[in-house]
Amino acid sequence: MNSDTSYIEKLLTGWEDVYKHGQLTLWIMLALKHGPKHMAEIKAFITDATGGTLSADDKSMYRALRRYYDTELVSFTATRGNGPDLKIYNLSPIGAQVLEQFLSRNVRPIFYQPLIKNLIERNKE
Repeated sequence: MNSDTSYIEKLLTGWEDVYKHGQLTLWIMLALKHGPKHMAEIKAFITDATGGTLSADDKSMYRALRRYYDTELVSFTATRGNGPDLKIYNLSPIGAQVLEQFLSRNVRPIFYQPLIKNLIERNKE
């Protein structure tokens, strides 16, 4: 069995990269559930809420927000900024429903279970 620290770090980093990529939609939706935001505010919310463990580059954020707009998960209003107009994104009614159903099906019943909660908190049950 390979217990070399660099090998373990390589495995962990690979897992984290895949995990974080899959989490971006959830965190963008939670940011907008918190309230309307422009892209930089969404990024800041995600970074703050995850203690800096999750972040996304501007290109990934714009690509995701465009995809969510095209599928009617978010809407936006354009407002004047110090430079180009800012798009202030909102969770659309459809987006709010999709987020709530996602949380009800994939987060609450799984991570709020006493056994899973205890395992996450390092306790054995």
